[in-house]
Amino acid sequence: MTTRLPTATIRTEVVVPLRFADGYTTAARVYTFDGLVDGLEHLAFALGNPAGRVPLIRPHSECLTGDVFGSQRCDCGPQLREAVERISDAGGYLLYLRQEGRGIGLYSKLDAYVLQDSGVDTYEANLALGHAEDERSYVAAAQMLHALGAPRVALLSNNPDKVEQLRGCGVTVVAEVRTGVHVSVANVRYLETKARRGGHTIDLSLPA
Repeated sequence: MTTRLPTATIRTEVVVPLRFADGYTTAARVYTFDGLVDGLEHLAFALGNPAGRVPLIRPHSECLTGDVFGSQRCDCGPQLREAVERISDAGGYLLYLRQEGRGIGLYSKLDAYVLQDSGVDTYEANLALGHAEDERSYVAAAQMLHALGAPRVALLSNNPDKVEQLRGCGVTVVAEVRTGVHVSVANVRYLETKARRGGHTIDLSLPA
């Protein structure tokens, strides 16, 4: 069943040059929106040339610790870096979604880290704090894609929930493109849990 979405509109667009810590550079046309259902300040980064093709898109949930500070407890920072380059090459959109900690917020995410250090996994920690295992919604992401004129997409993700939610919001996912697996000794348990409990398509071979 497809959810009927309220219409979102583009509020602002501006070109922003991007530079990553490893020296990779590109430029993005960054869009803000009016009318998003959750009222949050999500952003769309147009990378490469998405016009006239099925764009490669990635909905990426904000992770301050991983995206900005390089935390190795997760794979968010490396996934963000990978996505920007792959989308720049293919043409498409990075949707940067302000739903930290699988939707529970930054402080609660760090509370969950404390529980994880006592032995519970990332999903159990969320439940122990009174949250759902994963509170993320991709309704606003679907609104953004419709506002951008991109109702048909190739989805860069290992997460089957993103596919299901986007399709339920009227986005046609014509291809599912797996991300790389950024596994390390520090995050292997976290990634194992995503594969086991979240159904993520992840090959957990540790690097030599």
